[in-house]
Amino acid sequence: MAANATGYAVLERRGVVAVAGEDRAAFLQGLVSNDVTQVRDDHAAYALFLTPQGKFLHDFLLIESGGALLLDPEMERRADLLRRLKMYKLRSKIALEDRADTLRVVVAFGAGALAALGLPEEAGAARPFGGGVAVTDPRLPALGARLYLPADGLAALDAVGLERREIADYDRLRLSLGVPDGAADMVPEKAIPLENRLDALNAISWSKGCYMGQELTARTKYRALIKKKLFPVTLDGPLPAPGAVVTLGDKEVGEIRSGLDNHALALLRLADLEDAAAPLTVGETRLTWRAPEWDAAAA
Repeated sequence: MAANATGYAVLERRGVVAVAGEDRAAFLQGLVSNDVTQVRDDHAAYALFLTPQGKFLHDFLLIESGGALLLDPEMERRADLLRRLKMYKLRSKIALEDRADTLRVVVAFGAGALAALGLPEEAGAARPFGGGVAVTDPRLPALGARLYLPADGLAALDAVGLERREIADYDRLRLSLGVPDGAADMVPEKAIPLENRLDALNAISWSKGCYMGQELTARTKYRALIKKKLFPVTLDGPLPAPGAVVTLGDKEVGEIRSGLDNHALALLRLADLEDAAAPLTVGETRLTWRAPEWDAAAA
C-alpha cells in the first residue's frame, strides 16, 4: 500500500512505562534530553535517554496521564530502560511501572487522521481518547498521531471512521519522510543524536538545565562537529540489509539503516555528497538521496 494510506495500526514494537510519584517530573528532568516541565496532559514531548558520552540509548514520547508520566520505549528494550531509571532513583519519590500489558501503543496516520481524533496539526497536542490519550506526534505532525489505549480502545478508532492497517503502511510513511525509529536506525551506545537529525525532530531542549549526555550533545552542536547525517533514500534495485555499506565508486561513504520496498534510511558522510558525480550504490542497487523537507538545516 502507498505511503499516503490512511488508518491506524498497533505499534507492537513499542511498550508503555509509567513514572508516577510527586518527584516524577524532577526525576526525569535530570535524565532526559527534553524539557519535562513542558509535558502536561494536553501536551506531549519527544525525548532521548543518552549515555554520559551523549550517545543514543533510548527514544520515546512523554505524556502526562492519570497522575503519571507515560513513556513508550521499544518493547524489547523497555527492561533496559527501567533498569537504568532504577539506577538513578535514589531517594526520589517515584514509582516505576511496566504497563505494556495494560496499554497498547497505536499510530493513526494519513489524510484526515488527526481531524478524526479531534487533534490539531500542532506537534505534541494531546487529548483524552478511547479511555486513554491521543497525541499529535511531537516529532512531526505529518506522522499522524500516537495513542495509548486500553485493550478495548481500538473500538473508538473504528467508531471515528479509521480503518485498521498493517504496521508496514505506517513504516512506508515514516521512511518516505526520513524519520528514524529507535535501535532499528540508531545503534545504541554509538549513534549521535544530531547525526540522526533528532534535534530537528524536537528531541532536544537547548535551554533546559543539565541532563545525561548534555555537555557532549551541546558541544557537538555549537562546534559544528557533525560529519554524517541520516537521509531518506529511494532504491533502484533489491532492498539492502541494515548495515550494508554504501559506496561512491570505490569509496565507502555510509551505511543503510532500516528500509521497506524501495525506501530506506542511510547514514551518509556529508563531505562525500557535496561533489558526488557518480551514483551511490549498495551492490547492484542504486540510491537516490535527498534531504528531508522538515529539517530547516537540511544538508
